[in-house]
Amino acid sequence: MNILNQNVHIYYSFYIYLLTTAALSFLSPPCLTAQVCFLPAGMGVPTVTAARILKGQMAGHSGEETSLVMDTFSHLALSKTYNVDQQMPDSAGTATAYLCGVKANYGTLGVTAATPRYNCSATFGNEVTSVLHRAKKAGKSVGIVTTTRVQHASPAANYAHTANRGWYSDSLLSSEAIQNGCRDIAYQLINNTEIDVILGGGRQYMFPKTMQDPEYPTFYGDREDGQNLVLEWQKNKKNAKYVWNKADFDAVNPANTNFLMGLFEPKDCHYELERNPSTDPSLTEMTEKAIKILSKNPKGFYLFVEDNGRIDHGHHEGKAKKALHDAVEFDRAIGRAAELTSELDTLSVVTADHSHVFAFGGYSARGNPVLVSRSIANDGKHFTTAVYGNGPGYQINGTRPDMNETVSCKSADDYRQQAPVPLDSETHSIEDVAIFAKGPMSHLFHGVQEQSYIAHVMAYAACLLTNKGYCLNLILLKIPIYFY
Repeated sequence: MNILNQNVHIYYSFYIYLLTTAALSFLSPPCLTAQVCFLPAGMGVPTVTAARILKGQMAGHSGEETSLVMDTFSHLALSKTYNVDQQMPDSAGTATAYLCGVKANYGTLGVTAATPRYNCSATFGNEVTSVLHRAKKAGKSVGIVTTTRVQHASPAANYAHTANRGWYSDSLLSSEAIQNGCRDIAYQLINNTEIDVILGGGRQYMFPKTMQDPEYPTFYGDREDGQNLVLEWQKNKKNAKYVWNKADFDAVNPANTNFLMGLFEPKDCHYELERNPSTDPSLTEMTEKAIKILSKNPKGFYLFVEDNGRIDHGHHEGKAKKALHDAVEFDRAIGRAAELTSELDTLSVVTADHSHVFAFGGYSARGNPVLVSRSIANDGKHFTTAVYGNGPGYQINGTRPDMNETVSCKSADDYRQQAPVPLDSETHSIEDVAIFAKGPMSHLFHGVQEQSYIAHVMAYAACLLTNKGYCLNLILLKIPIYFY
């Protein structure tokens, strides 16, 4: 298939053919009511390995023999992450691929590649539909959990259509976007799809500039239109609750809550290493609350869980310790979700949007601390086993500074791994990322696939496509030749 083709129906026809071929390789019919898509943004294979070892060492073990929860998933594939116009992708174009099923341009959300970045007018007529939106239309409950702002690229692809991922609020829209009637992402969050559970950061984009933040007196809202989008979201909803702190979050009873919005920071939530457990819930706690609310729906649910924030941002800062500790917390969230759901009726998928130029190695002995090597380099100095190919960790000014275990991993949460190329922010990488899957129809994840394949598997597995005939054909083990 020509991946540059702008005809969305070409994508649909191509993927229905691939999925039919894969589905018939297994004889078990689908029995799926729930789906959980876990997105540890920036978590490439080196990060998976390092997080696995760190998890074990945090539990007092050598580390290498430890398993992450995702390691136990029954099916594994690789995903090609490039954007239509970029070899090195970003989180917006990739989110459009794995959530909506169509490759897109760098920096754009919920639209085809016919929409160039920043061109608002090219948005109209080029919108694509997410699996979350399809699930809601099918009568399922849907939710978003993230440690970033809920308007960030990865969660926003579930509900937004925009030519620029940075248009969080109306104050950030370009003059062309305002002139041509494009809406900001926060506005789209509450108006495009009725989302039952929304948990993360980003409350400043929901309130007017005159409204003081309830937690930080020097912070104010960001909206110029004067709207309070939280109040707008609560209108005409039964048993809807808004919370912004841990105490109110803990007080929410899933049994009598149908809708929940929790915005715990003005922008992104804190790194796990810096999170105050008395004021902010963990990713695991948010995931648990979301599942307990959504699972009340007898028709099932779709939940998107992301730690784009802090794994990805930790890598961008060149701070591997922060990235890896958030990766371990993300694994806890996956484990808790597994306890609250059944593999018999829940398809769980873990995949990253992209990787980073993060590498992990260096003649380290068994049980070596994940962030430092006990070996000595040719310059007579220690070095970290975790390194970056570029970024703010560049420190080579004639001579490389020495380091040790205390500096790199025991006492300094902000230690930056050394990098050979100076950049203000470490970059994404271009390599493939893994897809881990378990549950009904998880065998459809196999081989090396375009990233856009992921959304088609999830829609196909849950019978969320326009023509439902193929679902009956699957059960009867007939060959479905149906198109969207």
